Order: sequence, then C-alpha cells, then structure tokens
Amino acid sequence: MKPIADRLARIEPFHVMDILARARAMEAQGRSIIHMEIGEPDFPTAPGIVQAGIEALKAGHTHYTPALGLPALRAAIAAGYPADVRPEIDRIAVTPGASGALQLIIAALINPGDQVLMADPGYPCNRHFVRLFEGDDIAIPVEASTGYQLNAGLIQRHWTERSVAVLLASPSNPTGTLIPTDEMAEIVKTVERLGGVLIVDEIYHGLVYENEAVTVLSHSADVFVVNSFSKYSGMTGWRLGWLVSPASYIPAIDKLAQNIFLASSTLAQHAALAAFTPSVQLELEMRRKIFLERRDFLYPALLELGFIIPVKPQGAFYLYADCSRFSHDSQAFALDLLERTGVAITPGVDFGRHRASQHVRFSYANTIENLREGVSRLRKYLRTN
Repeated sequence: MKPIADRLARIEPFHVMDILARARAMEAQGRSIIHMEIGEPDFPTAPGIVQAGIEALKAGHTHYTPALGLPALRAAIAAGYPADVRPEIDRIAVTPGASGALQLIIAALINPGDQVLMADPGYPCNRHFVRLFEGDDIAIPVEASTGYQLNAGLIQRHWTERSVAVLLASPSNPTGTLIPTDEMAEIVKTVERLGGVLIVDEIYHGLVYENEAVTVLSHSADVFVVNSFSKYSGMTGWRLGWLVSPASYIPAIDKLAQNIFLASSTLAQHAALAAFTPSVQLELEMRRKIFLERRDFLYPALLELGFIIPVKPQGAFYLYADCSRFSHDSQAFALDLLERTGVAITPGVDFGRHRASQHVRFSYANTIENLREGVSRLRKYLRTN
C-alpha cells in the first residue's frame, strides 16, 4: 500500500482531543467532569434558528445552492456590516465553517514555498492550512507587550522575499485579545506597502466585551475577512461560515468552492437567515452578556490561584494562562489535573511553540456553577501539589 503523503508529516493533531477523549471516557465511568477545554458555546443553537431549519426542510429546501452561497444569505451577511464599509454581495462567499473559508483563501494565494506570517500562540489549524498547500507558516512569537498580537513592526521585521500574506485573528484564540483599530490601520498600510495580502479572522467579533470590534474593512476593501456562524450565533455543528474577498479574487474563490465543496449545507444556510432577525439577535446579545459574567468571574479567580494572565481578554471565551508557577509541562499538567480532579483544560502546546509548555487555555463556555466548581477543584489540587 502506498505511504501517506509527505505533507501529512507537517500537520499535527489537536492535543486537546486526547484530553477530551479521556474526559469523555471518565464521564462514561461515572466521573464528574468540568469541561473548560472545549472551544464552542455551551448554549444550544437559538430556537429561532432551529425552527428556520425545520421550516426549510418542510419547504423542500434540500437541493444545492450556488457555490458562493444562497443569494439571500449573502445579502443578509453584507447588510450586517456598517453602511459606510458594507461589501458588495458579489464579494461574499458562504463556506462550510470558517475553516472552509480559510482553505479557499489559502488555496487561492499560496504556491509551494510561499510564506504566511502569523502569531504564536495562535489557532493551530491556521498553520496547518498553509502546510496543506505546501506553504511555510512563519510563527512570530508574541508577548503581553503587544497584546499577544502581531503589529506593523513585527510584520516588517519578519517579512522576506518569500512572504505573501499575513494572517491575523482579532479577537484571537487562545488569548481573546483584540488588535486596536489604530494598530490594525498601520498593519493594513504595512502589508499593502510590502506587496502582501492581509487575512483577518473575525469569527469572535460578536463576542466582544469592552469596546466594539471594528472590522478591518473599515481600513481597506483589499483584504480577506473570515467570519462564522459558529461562535456568536452558536451554530457550531451546522458548519457554516463566510468570507469577504477583494473583488479580483472572487472568480478564483468561486472556482475553488465549486470543486472542493460544491456548496455549503443548504439547510444550514436557510437556518442562518434567522440569525439576523431581531428576536434571535436579542437572544444572542443576552448570551454575550452571560459570557461576560463568566469572564469576570473566572479571570480574577485564576489570578487569585496564582496563574499569570497579564492581558485581560477583550473577547472570545478563553483565558490563556501562564502556569509556570505550577508546571513547565502544560500537557502533563493538564492530564494530571484531569485525572485527579476531573477538570479538563487545554495545554498550550496546541497553539504554537513560544512558551507553549508554560501555558494552558481555560474556556469559560460553561455555566457559572460549573466554573465555580472547577475553580474549587483547582484550588484543592494546587494546595496539595
């Protein structure tokens, strides 16, 4: 039998899946598990969205849509952006999750050996998408001093003749930090001057707590924007996202979508139309406020326990915590914590290499009662170690 393709050697598995698999096995044995490792909202999809999906099935909406998506949904997505920067509907593609959007963008941009700059720590799939298309991911270490984000100076310093793109996430996974709008403007100018393409992941834009998140489209139309119905709209299992593209790339995006996906789920697209209705928006805003309450409980609680979190996250539902006071092996720390207390967290090694073994990620996509119990178990564990 033919060996697996060489490119697979550069694509790593999710380490958190080992944690999750063990946690599920322990639950099956009757153990109480506090899940703080899972990166998805704990709320079920809003009833209005679910009902729209049911009605779509009843109406017989079970055939393919155009590759770029249902026209009505593309129009609704466009209308969700501020009027002064609203993209034309023709620049929007509906995709199977944000992951589908990133695959289309990377496939359209990257030749073998091309470089894409990104932050370390960062979402692991980003580097793997680049590797899938035989590009090179350039992981740039970031610290609290830059809010765990790239800035114009870091991009300038690491740009080479092989660099073609910069991939950002604001708010980010795992740190939950935002790129300030003035810094984003400088990044846009820098990448344009260098002759590169900017890709900005905005999938957590609805889940921002202090200041309103400003889309990168406010600074330029010649950028790629990635978003999703998974996080703010709570539709993870429906697998639906979108991208906004510079107009010149849309023919390539359309061609790729036709060949790779054919189209996103028709049922999910019809259901997602309801995400823009006033009643569902009211429900989603209520959920955002609950996430804020959870953050404001868990952040000081972890600091009190001795974890180091130098930048308070402004969005998403994660806390990226320095655990070096307790361990310099985040994978071993997370596994031992799970076995001894039933608290599941994500080791930093999933998010890059820069001080990854000294960090863990806590997700507060769980009830406040469960978070309180998790902190109580953590306190007892740390006292006995």
